[in-house]
Amino acid sequence: MTPLTIDTQIGKPKADNVMSKLVKFAEFGDHRGGLVALEEGSEIPFKIKRIYYIYNTSPSISRGFHAHENLKQVVICVSGQCRFVVESEHGREEYILNNPAEGVFIEGLKWREMHDLSSDCVLLVVASEVYNDRDYIRNYDEFRQLLKRRTGVGLDHGD
Repeated sequence: MTPLTIDTQIGKPKADNVMSKLVKFAEFGDHRGGLVALEEGSEIPFKIKRIYYIYNTSPSISRGFHAHENLKQVVICVSGQCRFVVESEHGREEYILNNPAEGVFIEGLKWREMHDLSSDCVLLVVASEVYNDRDYIRNYDEFRQLLKRRTGVGLDHGD
């Protein structure tokens, strides 16, 4: 296969100076179709311990609404589209994920929300750890308090 585009890889940002990062993966393809390859240590800058995907979500349903203390993730919309929100001490960022050759890299204490999932949306998540319920923070106020304790930064959304 000949490369269609060669773009930047994720690299290894630090959790304390990067909120999240939209990354573009190299695409390969020809008249038969496209291909994106993801490899541990290259496009995925961590040891892969879990892969899961979210699908068949009604467009009226939002997902996520949690943070992780110690998890690294790359989130890729392999079909359809969604609006992906990430929040940290640096504020809120929103991404429209609609390209299987792009993903969002997240590490450290970050709140995640997924909205406006199209009926054909499939979100693939590559994670650095196996499922651990103790790593989840599901209460937004607890997330804000923990973030303030760790960073000294309070989030003010006018409330």
